[in-house]
Amino acid sequence: MSTEVVAPAAVRTAVVFTHTQPDQTAAALRAAAEAAGRGSCTLFADSAELRKHGAGVSGVEACEELPKQVDLCLVLGGDGAILQALRAYAGTNVPIFGINFGTIGFLAAAERDELETALQRAFTGEFQVMTLPGLAPEIDVAMPIALNDVSFIRKPHGRVAELSYRLGGQEVGHVRCDGLVAATPAGSTGYNLANQGPILAWGVKGYVVSFIAPHTLTARALVVAPDDVLNVANATGRDPVDVVLDGEPVGELASGEELAVRFREGMGHLAQVPGSNFYRRIREKFGHLAH
Repeated sequence: MSTEVVAPAAVRTAVVFTHTQPDQTAAALRAAAEAAGRGSCTLFADSAELRKHGAGVSGVEACEELPKQVDLCLVLGGDGAILQALRAYAGTNVPIFGINFGTIGFLAAAERDELETALQRAFTGEFQVMTLPGLAPEIDVAMPIALNDVSFIRKPHGRVAELSYRLGGQEVGHVRCDGLVAATPAGSTGYNLANQGPILAWGVKGYVVSFIAPHTLTARALVVAPDDVLNVANATGRDPVDVVLDGEPVGELASGEELAVRFREGMGHLAQVPGSNFYRRIREKFGHLAH
């Protein structure tokens, strides 16, 4: 994450996303509708979102397509739902305010036990906004952007993959493995961390590349400069591997093919409460890094 931008002076229109398990957020969604009403804010949700909650929710207006020009996107869910919202509003100035109803909630501005205070902050604009970089793969999909990571993963029950990657025209790694992950600073605490890759602090300009279960003792994760284009290749004669953006499969990298991934500044806007600190968050969510 990098530059801080100003939160809206007044929140008059907002969109809401909720957890995939609606029973976990039903009461919170009603509370959000009431808080929006008190703040003279019109709260929208797309029809599919509202269908999760039955016939509808009083105070939430249904829409067939998400409005792009809103003051706020409120997320009642975990990191997956927050990433879904970030991708939906990638390239806009809409801030995403997450209240954690998931497991870790590293991207959330507040926890579920802070619901009332958090809703008040959200609808009165009492928050700061941090810009998030993204990764843009050259793939033909509706939203070719990842705010967390771009992954190349061997198919279930398939053969071990053989992947390589180039930077600056030079091959840097070529390994038999289960896959490869390119992660933003925000995404470095996800799949990359499970690969024993380094955590990139918010504000670092760059991204990290790590192999998944490499069949070698020498494969290391690499932090890459923001202007360097990543080219990932699947070896000739190997099975296709899945291309996954922020946990969502979007296509395949076939045998003998190569795909370019580029770093993009300012793709998302994440709301944070004043006084939030990356290093404090690391400790709260993951514990001490060493004892």
